[in-house]
Amino acid sequence: MRMLILAIVAALSGCQGVIGDAGGHDPDDPDRPGVTKNPLEEVPVSNARRLSRDELDHALGTLLHTHRRFATELLPEDDQEREGLFLHWPFDNRYTHQRSDKVLVQAYESLAREAALDLVADEERRMAVLPCEPSGADDAACFEAFLRDFGRRAFRRPLGEDEVARFMPLFAEAGADGDFFAAVDLAVRVFVQSPDFLYRVELGTPHEEHEGLRALDGYELATRMAFFLWGRGPDDELLDLAADGALESPEMRRDVAHLMLDAPEAIDQVERFHAQWLGFRQLPHSPELTTSMRLETRALLERTIFELDAPYMDVFRARDTFIDERLAEHYGMPSPGAEAAFVDYEDAARAGILSHGSVLGAFNTGGDTSTTRRGVFVRERLMCQEIPPPPPTVNVDDLPETECKSELIEVHQQGACGGCHRLMDPVGWGLENFDLAGRYREHDDGKPECSIDGNGELDGAPFRGPAELSALLIASGDLDACVVLQVMRFALGREEQPDDAGFIRELTEARVGREWTFRELLVDIVANERFGYVREDMRDGE
Repeated sequence: MRMLILAIVAALSGCQGVIGDAGGHDPDDPDRPGVTKNPLEEVPVSNARRLSRDELDHALGTLLHTHRRFATELLPEDDQEREGLFLHWPFDNRYTHQRSDKVLVQAYESLAREAALDLVADEERRMAVLPCEPSGADDAACFEAFLRDFGRRAFRRPLGEDEVARFMPLFAEAGADGDFFAAVDLAVRVFVQSPDFLYRVELGTPHEEHEGLRALDGYELATRMAFFLWGRGPDDELLDLAADGALESPEMRRDVAHLMLDAPEAIDQVERFHAQWLGFRQLPHSPELTTSMRLETRALLERTIFELDAPYMDVFRARDTFIDERLAEHYGMPSPGAEAAFVDYEDAARAGILSHGSVLGAFNTGGDTSTTRRGVFVRERLMCQEIPPPPPTVNVDDLPETECKSELIEVHQQGACGGCHRLMDPVGWGLENFDLAGRYREHDDGKPECSIDGNGELDGAPFRGPAELSALLIASGDLDACVVLQVMRFALGREEQPDDAGFIRELTEARVGREWTFRELLVDIVANERFGYVREDMRDGE
């Protein structure tokens, strides 16, 4: 069931692209799904969530004072990474699709061993994780202090006395070698392999009036806030606030969230969200060009969202872009000089992030662009519609031979497949003047006889190029609504359910047709009363 306020876009040859209230409910009906009289009647469900590889790398980075990405190096890809980017669901943290097996358990063991050895081999880093300086190999008091301090940050809560007692024998076991840090090595391995570190489990306290509703404690709130806004676990300061009960008030969470968004980790997390949502986490370019493109996109996000706290839609309608000399030559734009800088677009067809090579390089096939995949990208990622996959009897790689892409598009729109392709290809064709590296072109690659007029169409509205496409999406309100939904999916780690309707509706109605900032959207999610609770999943078979 789609939760967002939507409308049927098309029904051609059995293919539908849907945005909005797919249930067909009367928007004036006060009893329609999604209308909330009491926020606590619609609190999102949350189950145990395993940290994604990226989250685990960031958590280990702060815990062990390292820049090495152990999870990326040693763990199998997350399910979403294995399934590929060309999907309705863009994020790597969908816990409803997480699987555990022997291979993963063995990989965690290898990761723990490598991470612990790497830590104790570095004198500066190993002392950084200790709250005391050991007087010798037999300093049990210092080891216990380490357990409590390190364990609090690893488990994102204080260790119980029983847990400390279970860890202390590690000191005696490793102490036979006469090496204090052998015990530290062993303890780190145990911490890093523990489900309390690898999973986020929210138990809460049962609510007296609402069955199945549980109030999160301060540490659970600190963890939820930290992973949402920073992509890693809470630091000591946030844990101290949790201990003081300062996070249980929505208004206090609002104030803390504003402070958290001033941290460098917040910029990294916002870029991570956009990289997954818009598909530029991996790019098909040289390392040098990829670096320049990612800097271009990060600079736009950082300026709009953090430095200026400007309306979020400026990300899509900016009339300048951040480029270095390499990217200026690549795009055919004026050089910024020796240092990278923002340069005005001279091409009226370009505007905002949809003009970036990072975004234009995603959702393509082989060594060239795909009008179909770009059309799906716009429909599913920017409008939150769903395009059904091709029938299993259709081989999508078995394309008819044509001289020019324009001819292939005409063929696509004939026969049984035409209904869906008429939703996708005209949209992708409107971006076809830009190749998969973001360069402007007037004909198919290597085929000057195959001209590209780039005259696209979105639901009957003509456009040409990223600037006009962005303007259509913004004017319709579809992009506002879809961004809210995508951020909520990212926060929840799953697709929306009926109990999420009121939360999503409130956030959406406060933004569609208005100027709003991305920072305030993040803060409004954290400061919402529902954010402090979790609902048990009571559905059969779950």
